[in-house]
Amino acid sequence: MVQTKERNIELEDERDLKCAAEPQAPYDDQEILKSTNPANPDADKMNMTLDQITYKINGCAMKVHNTLGNGFQEVIYQRCLAIEFERAALGFVREQDHAIYYEGIEVGTRRADFVVEDRVIVELKALINLEDVHLAQAKNYVVAYDKPVGLLINFGARSLQFKKIFNPKIKESSKS
Repeated sequence: MVQTKERNIELEDERDLKCAAEPQAPYDDQEILKSTNPANPDADKMNMTLDQITYKINGCAMKVHNTLGNGFQEVIYQRCLAIEFERAALGFVREQDHAIYYEGIEVGTRRADFVVEDRVIVELKALINLEDVHLAQAKNYVVAYDKPVGLLINFGARSLQFKKIFNPKIKESSKS
């Protein structure tokens, strides 16, 4: 039984590597734009702290980066991260439109890459170096979406880069 279990793990790893290396049928973006894993009840999700959610998100991002490495376009990492969020039973919405207001007047819309568990904004980049403008963009999304925490994740560097952003308008960001 242990041998079978180990073999299954090996097959999963080989399949993951095969997915990264060989072309397959295109991933359907519409299939996963809005996804919540039904195996993870809402009550359990609400009991997760922000630190637990961001820990799971970071783990998913590490798996994607370890499998693909750097050098792909942002959308490829976004699609792979959506797959990993589903596997990790994280509820998420991808590229959710959000209105931007100037003095009470709607002036446009923006889209964060992910809203995870309706509590964490995830903004992805695939750049050699993150700059202050990218951090400012992520912070603006956290404030505009009125979420307590955001993660800026860069897949473009040799090592995966994470920046955790707190909404200054919300107290106790890491406790809830």
